[in-house]
Amino acid sequence: MPGALAAIADPAVRAAYREWLLRIADDELVIGHRHSEWTGFGPDIESDVAMSSIAQEELGHGRAWYEQIAADDGGDADRLAFGRAPDEYRHAALLEQENGGWEYSMIRLMLYEAFEIGRLRLVAASGHEPVAGLAQTLSREERYHGLFADTWLTRLAGAAPGGPERIQAALDRAWPDALGLFESTAADEVLQRAGVLQSSPSAEREAWVATVRPVLERYGLAVPSGAGAREGGRRGVHTAAFEPLLAQLTEVWKSDPEARW
Repeated sequence: MPGALAAIADPAVRAAYREWLLRIADDELVIGHRHSEWTGFGPDIESDVAMSSIAQEELGHGRAWYEQIAADDGGDADRLAFGRAPDEYRHAALLEQENGGWEYSMIRLMLYEAFEIGRLRLVAASGHEPVAGLAQTLSREERYHGLFADTWLTRLAGAAPGGPERIQAALDRAWPDALGLFESTAADEVLQRAGVLQSSPSAEREAWVATVRPVLERYGLAVPSGAGAREGGRRGVHTAAFEPLLAQLTEVWKSDPEARW
């Protein structure tokens, strides 16, 4: 069944929207894999199970987006997810970084989920089905992910000794990469001119900062000042952390690309 891209007559707009949807799929795939690395290593059994569930949901969300793209390409969702070269992935640098401590994973989860809710709102407002409906459905699960992060960050901020200091250090590390979530490419300009996207990356970034700042302040944290965005991911330029992650992520698929998993 054709997806949303088939309804777009202009080839340039269709290509731009494909790239934009691919960002979503790649973001979800990569962060889902990083979350899955906590399985068996969480701070308690309840959080271990919850984080494993979040990982599974993110990977499922990624697959749903790949299936939408593959429906228009006439391709295979698994090959799209696992069969590309590293520089063909369009996820942001934040999502590929190694987990480090639990506080870093929780800060990253909070920052990413606030971003993802805004992005899904844009997809829902695009009017292109079935992805608009998919965005509305997935946003409900993403909100639960954000609530999990909020619960843990509130707990960590009240912990003694050194809880707030550890979270602040994690925030300082994550912030430049988080700003890179809003990296703009020519695709954004094309989609804005065509009316597919109702907002720009810079406007979305301002709205995101306005959303996360009071939450961070509630934890006793300060938004890092003077930190520039780490960009490149939306153009396929990734950090040293990505290639080992991709090798691990694609190992099973590459053992038999024609198999049905």
